[in-house]
Amino acid sequence: QVQLVESGGGLVQAGGSLRVSCAASGRTFSSYAMGWFRQAPGKEREFVGCISRSGVGKYYANSVKGRFTISRDNAKNTVYLQMNSLKPEDTAVYYCAATNRVAVTNIPGNYESWGQGTQVTVSS
Repeated sequence: QVQLVESGGGLVQAGGSLRVSCAASGRTFSSYAMGWFRQAPGKEREFVGCISRSGVGKYYANSVKGRFTISRDNAKNTVYLQMNSLKPEDTAVYYCAATNRVAVTNIPGNYESWGQGTQVTVSS
């Protein structure tokens, strides 16, 4: 398994932007598809988006499509989530996750490794 550490969360006003990062350990980062999920208090973990091993395939939840962008740098073992036009309903703990599956997936149970999460708070 790969170890994941998120960073870059914080407090931002509605309409603002924030980029969170997820650094992975190990030398096989490029063999993992990566996903971003979020969980707000009292709610279930929600799929945000995912990116294929090569970075070519990207898929997003409808709630963030057009506002959030996922990218990865395999040379730096890092995946990013750029969040623009943030809304108060985007407030949550954001988690990155890694899967050995060939196909990208939006199902949390299909991911083998998870980070500890980073808090993103959007004020109105």
